[in-house]
Amino acid sequence: MDDALFHKRADAALEDLFDALNVAADDHGFEADFNTGALTIEFDDPPAKFVVSPNSPVSQIWISANVRSYKLSWDEGAGVFSLEGRPLRQVVAAAITEHLGESVHL
Repeated sequence: MDDALFHKRADAALEDLFDALNVAADDHGFEADFNTGALTIEFDDPPAKFVVSPNSPVSQIWISANVRSYKLSWDEGAGVFSLEGRPLRQVVAAAITEHLGESVHL
């Protein structure tokens, strides 16, 4: 995929994720911010910061969360960025669930 198409898909995926995070944020006590192409999720209790950002050179979306990094590639068949068959929203929801110790669905 060329760089322009990657950015179009990554921006749409991050905007969709940001919208879903904003719906869940009040119920689960975190804040989401989408600024300069990167999305951050901040927690007060326990304190933490997750970062979700596009990585153009490899056409992936990278997530830094729970002292790990996740690298999601475009799944043409599913039409989403995914990791081992799990779409971006599901990967982020699982990381938040692990951090908070309560089930979060996005």
